[in-house]
Amino acid sequence: MEPRITIITLGVEDLNRSFDFYKNGLGLETGEEFSKPEDGIVFFKTKFVVLALYPYDKLAEDVGEEFLVKKSKFSGITLAHNTRTEQEVDSILEQAKKAGGKIEKQAQRAEWGGYSGYFSDPDGHLWEVACGTSPLNEDGSVPLK
Repeated sequence: MEPRITIITLGVEDLNRSFDFYKNGLGLETGEEFSKPEDGIVFFKTKFVVLALYPYDKLAEDVGEEFLVKKSKFSGITLAHNTRTEQEVDSILEQAKKAGGKIEKQAQRAEWGGYSGYFSDPDGHLWEVACGTSPLNEDGSVPLK
């Protein structure tokens, strides 16, 4: 397998609400296809991966009905958005809060040396917003040696 992730799909309870949070609240852009909740799934453009929103029950059904269970508060997965400055971390957390997200952990100096905080979207999906100890690559990707 080539080392590549192409789409991350978030199962959501209310596609309209989540669409509004990501598009109008956080400012993510959709493509031309599957760009509105009426399409049944929504795709957002990001620099390296497509972010999809799909109804939770339909996603679980697609995987297999045994996966349709009540979600716990922590799924064991977080998504991350790295920034170039600590000020961007604070700004994005505030933007998420204004859009209807919940600040789960205020931004602070992290034990690994960077600066980060967490918010959850309307469905409880956790996002870390962080400024690392090494600058991002010019294209915005995380530098790994």
